[in-house]
Amino acid sequence: MGNKIIKISFLFISLSCIFSCKVQQFSTPEYGKKETENPIKIKKVNNFRTVKNIKNSEGKILKEGKFYRSGNLYKLKNSSFNELEKLGIKEIIDLRNAKEIGDKPDNLPENIVYKKYSAFEDQGDQLSQAKKLVLKGKVNASDADKRMLDFYREYVTENPEIIKKIINEILESDQPILYHCTAGKDRTGIITALILSILKFDKETIYNDYLLSNNYREKLILKRLHLADNLHFIYPKMDLKVLEKLSWIESNYLDAAFDEIDKKYGSIDFYIQNVLQISEDKRKEYIRKFTY
Repeated sequence: MGNKIIKISFLFISLSCIFSCKVQQFSTPEYGKKETENPIKIKKVNNFRTVKNIKNSEGKILKEGKFYRSGNLYKLKNSSFNELEKLGIKEIIDLRNAKEIGDKPDNLPENIVYKKYSAFEDQGDQLSQAKKLVLKGKVNASDADKRMLDFYREYVTENPEIIKKIINEILESDQPILYHCTAGKDRTGIITALILSILKFDKETIYNDYLLSNNYREKLILKRLHLADNLHFIYPKMDLKVLEKLSWIESNYLDAAFDEIDKKYGSIDFYIQNVLQISEDKRKEYIRKFTY
């Protein structure tokens, strides 16, 4: 019985993903303004959604169903394969590293194109070592916050060639693409923010879409936090504030990514043109393609 409880608890820690967010000193997380449209529901897939019907700085509206985002597809049911087909999704881009993919590979239809692009490879035990530190109480909320800020800064600048490949794959496709990481909020959130920046959406719109991950994942997060609280006696040194910090997303994390781009490259426009190598003419072409 004891081993069973420990396994359940460790499963929770694993699912929490060491790269997530929210600090317990706040009574509620930041939420995006809820969409009026009914959300897309795919069984056993968290944070599944499309970016749609938002207006950019030029008054152009993003077309619906051009690209989709989500958490991992490890538990995707075979019975849900037809849902992806109905949405026209022909290609999946996995943003996770090799260790994450090996532990929880996507369950996908045979005829779908699957590609993986990790901006930095985990060598195998970094995540597990970090989880052990959390369980032993070696990581506090401040440490977790710093880890998240560093993660966002490094993701956009450490391996820009991979970021360029991801962005190019999505924007050049003539078919709807689904891209995802583990929870569909950090790496997926950054990629979406960059795409919307390329398509000239303003900061408020970009951040609202980013924060919607808290809306979509709220029930899941609260359930996990409640479970962790109930099982806290197993790992009494574990700081529950860390788990809350590693579950929500916060606008200051996305700030860190954009601030790092500004610091290293001068501006997001310079980053788009010279790092992602998207010329102004190409950018206009993408805007015509994805908006009306």
